[in-house]
Amino acid sequence: MSAAGTYAPKPGAAPLPRMIAAQAALETKMLLRNGEQLLLTVVIPTLLLVLFSAVDIVDTGAGEAVDFLTPGVLALAVMSTAFTGQAIATGFERRYGVLKRLGVSPLPRWGLMAAKTLSVLVTEVLQIVLLTAIAFALGWSPHGNPFAVLLLLVLGTAAFSGLGLLMAGTLKAEATLAAANLVFLLLLVGGGVIVPLDKFPGGVEAALGLLPISALSDGLRDVLQHGASMPWGNLGILAVWAVVGLGAAARFFRWE
Repeated sequence: MSAAGTYAPKPGAAPLPRMIAAQAALETKMLLRNGEQLLLTVVIPTLLLVLFSAVDIVDTGAGEAVDFLTPGVLALAVMSTAFTGQAIATGFERRYGVLKRLGVSPLPRWGLMAAKTLSVLVTEVLQIVLLTAIAFALGWSPHGNPFAVLLLLVLGTAAFSGLGLLMAGTLKAEATLAAANLVFLLLLVGGGVIVPLDKFPGGVEAALGLLPISALSDGLRDVLQHGASMPWGNLGILAVWAVVGLGAAARFFRWE
């Protein structure tokens, strides 16, 4: 004879941390299975790093090209995942009613955003490990403060994530797809990723330096290439973008 209550139903939601972890795992699996997302997050940054390190196409200044390119490509990887990929995926989830349905599930809406953020962070870790291994194989010699690098990456992720969610939550899915890819291409060219900002005219250089991709790539370059201890100016720019982007996304994001 079984103990009392052995087969009694026990309805109720799972613990919140378990729900967030399960949703984050699902978000990560979907991202890694998406060919377009893999193109943005893995293939393009890898090809740029290998191509421009091996072929002298762009004047990257004194020193090895890989030392200049690697910080910029790491910044591009963060942008491709936290901004471009997240904006496109979230925009179409919103269009197809996925967000609306998830919004009424036991997982609270802030929990869903937390799960998406965890998915972004996991993907970025995989990107950074892959790109770092390739850069070392190409002769990269980094140095500097690891804590400063981590702080730059976290603030950069927060800034791009806020901007991506703002775009996905306010524009139609098709407009988000077009705008996110256009911004990706423009910032790839004018964000200090491949082409040094000092190649642009003075006024243009100053304006471009205020962009989050420029702040992240230049900050990483200051630390990893030039050995700066803490690039406060770039950290400040990223912090402002993070506050503005996340604040605007929280204010204007529409779930349906």
